[in-house]
Amino acid sequence: MEQFEFTEHSHRRYNPLTGDWVLVSPHRTKRPWQGKVEKPAIEKRPKYDEKCYLCPGNERAGGHNNPEYKDVFVFQNDFSALVPDIPEGNYSNGELFKAESERGFCKVICFSPRHDLTIPEMEVTDIRKVVDLWCNEYQEIGALNYIIHVQIFENKGDIMGCSNPHPHGQIWGQYSVPVEPAKEAVMQKAYFDKHGKTLLEDYVAEELKSGERILVENEHFVALVPFWATWPFEAMIVSKRAVASISQLSDEERTALADAYKKLTVMYDNLFEVSFPYSAGIHQAPTDGQEHPEWHLHMHFYPPLLRSATVKKFMVGYEMMANAQRDITAEQAAQRLRDLPTVHYKAK
Repeated sequence: MEQFEFTEHSHRRYNPLTGDWVLVSPHRTKRPWQGKVEKPAIEKRPKYDEKCYLCPGNERAGGHNNPEYKDVFVFQNDFSALVPDIPEGNYSNGELFKAESERGFCKVICFSPRHDLTIPEMEVTDIRKVVDLWCNEYQEIGALNYIIHVQIFENKGDIMGCSNPHPHGQIWGQYSVPVEPAKEAVMQKAYFDKHGKTLLEDYVAEELKSGERILVENEHFVALVPFWATWPFEAMIVSKRAVASISQLSDEERTALADAYKKLTVMYDNLFEVSFPYSAGIHQAPTDGQEHPEWHLHMHFYPPLLRSATVKKFMVGYEMMANAQRDITAEQAAQRLRDLPTVHYKAK
């Protein structure tokens, strides 16, 4: 009887952070592609764009003017999805119809004054300033009495819906814990109550023993392709020390996070020699004033590209109606990324 092989046969993988499953179908990588092909991203951008509403000194779409900032810059989003000054409201009509008001706060972070840079092209010292700002904003926004969750995230590339190519991310704070962090909270709490350690502390230890999905390792952080990855080149940066939030990082750990962030994104850009698109976000403890020893700081990266700079993975049909599915295995993806040069392709 034929022996089962991860690299050849379809199988399901369990995600212990959410309780979800992903279908892996490695044999489908052999199928021909006659589907949608994206236009290659335009690579050349000026250091300063007079029409960009995020460049220093320029007027934003909301009518405010940016200062002549020299490194990182943060401001309240002119078109916030969540705002603090709304009245409380609840609606309920039996068990099937429920709604409630949601207060919040949205900010934009410009990573650099230069319009033409992205994280993989920035120096670690400059990325460290981004990390420091994340830490400050997590504490400041989280201290507001109507905020219990702070979501730090970055959308890179127009394929990910990014409306402006200037290097930037966002921070949203809100009154409730959103769906994905809420699922992770439940699973991490159950694991911690059972084992007395965080789920990701044990997971990272096992991944380091194996090594086959590790992408980047420094003294304080690991970047890896999760065993349960859904997107083709999905990755995660995890702290080695079990810290509940970014605000608990030491000075050295903040620099190590910046280092891992840069090295992972250089891998991404080098894969297809393009400014690699992704959505990334930090998951960490809520800011509800309670101790959360079960939470372990980590950062997710969800890139859509599949076969080349112009062919992306679509989450449609089966994925939307039934179950997340991927073709290339996590181990194959990790090997492809590890085999790449460590120097950014533009610097060759």
